[in-house]
Amino acid sequence: MRLLLQQRPDGREAPRFVQLMLQPDLLGGWTLVRESGQMGGRSTLRREVYLDHDAALAALEHARDAQLKKGFQLMFVRGADAPR
Repeated sequence: MRLLLQQRPDGREAPRFVQLMLQPDLLGGWTLVRESGQMGGRSTLRREVYLDHDAALAALEHARDAQLKKGFQLMFVRGADAPR
């Protein structure tokens, strides 16, 4: 599952983005990958490991909601069980 959120450009600098990806790992757990930065610039990548899908999905939804409150807009959603 993948979500891409982006701030509206203000004309002075490139917009900021946050990408959230939920991926299964080889041991049966789940990894939430958070990438954030400025379009065309440097970005930061963080990984959080969860033992089950429900906990990982709850963390993804919490991260998404926090970014929406900060003014980011949902630009792209991919995945069969993507939260809306």
